[in-house]
Amino acid sequence: MKKHAKPVPAFGSEADERRFWETHDSADYIDWNKAEPTRLPNLKPSTTSISLRLPVTLLERIKIAANKRDMPYQSLIKAWLAEKADVR
Repeated sequence: MKKHAKPVPAFGSEADERRFWETHDSADYIDWNKAEPTRLPNLKPSTTSISLRLPVTLLERIKIAANKRDMPYQSLIKAWLAEKADVR
């Protein structure tokens, strides 16, 4: 006998929804046998542009570090910022 899917709760924010799905199995809420592939051609990245003034020597050092890792320097800056932001 097939069990009925639980209703997905309403979330107050994206962060609330993220926390929920990190601790719950989606199979209890969604019948994945009915899932169909989809395309999202107009999906835009959720990033924003900022302006940041850095000393020339610091930027040069960052570019050298990025080159050693074979990655764009802006990507390296984002990776470093993400690492530091996650420290608790």
